[in-house]
Amino acid sequence: MSSKGRARDTSVQSVDRAVSILQVLAVQGPSGVTDIAEALGVHKSTVFRLLATLEARGLVEQDSERGRYRIGYTVVELAGGATKGSDLSLLSRPICQELAAAVGETVNLVVHDGQAIISVDQVISSAAITSIDWVGKRTPIHATSAGKVFLAHMPQDQAAEILAQPLEKFTPHTITDPALLKEELQTVRELGYGATSEEHEIGLAALSAPIRSLNGQVVAAVTISGPTFRINDHTIPGLAEQLIAAGDKISWRKGYLRRG
Repeated sequence: MSSKGRARDTSVQSVDRAVSILQVLAVQGPSGVTDIAEALGVHKSTVFRLLATLEARGLVEQDSERGRYRIGYTVVELAGGATKGSDLSLLSRPICQELAAAVGETVNLVVHDGQAIISVDQVISSAAITSIDWVGKRTPIHATSAGKVFLAHMPQDQAAEILAQPLEKFTPHTITDPALLKEELQTVRELGYGATSEEHEIGLAALSAPIRSLNGQVVAAVTISGPTFRINDHTIPGLAEQLIAAGDKISWRKGYLRRG
């Protein structure tokens, strides 16, 4: 690689780490150089150098007595310009479009509402043979892949309360036994995605991955859905890999912190 290429790579890494510093301060509040370095997994000298640059631009401020850094008021000014573009659907749509084109299936953006989930945006791939307009529709949390993602990541007492309610059986494949569902939720946490096959509708399968906010909370899910002859044991591993990557990208846009 040429020296110009190496310089460019270093510059991009510095920008990425500088943004990560701002995210650490947003999550942890006023923090010292050591705390920030540990959160990011980088050397203290690197953090100190980037903090100096951020401070010079008013993006961070230092408490002269305690030596800790906090978010500067310049960030507030910048945030004002992003207000119109902060909508989750707007943030995620380009990534959902890329995913739909890559996998050839319908992609939905889903949020949680009580014992149901609601699709708030949908992208239909031109390659998809069949599609259903899910936008605005409420579907059951226990019989959907996105619902399993929300159940797997919500507080245990909240999930237990939902699973204690009578669970409707929509097809012969719907899981209504709370104990079996709890096993499913553990699998979701281990694999990083939820899956259903004909649990809500015969012939329909779906995969969902979490979308996290700045503090790591699961605030939405991105979903791939299609017929079972295209989404099955043979295709799920490849689809899941692309789905999780899309969820990570949207989470990053939402401010979810990455290490390193």
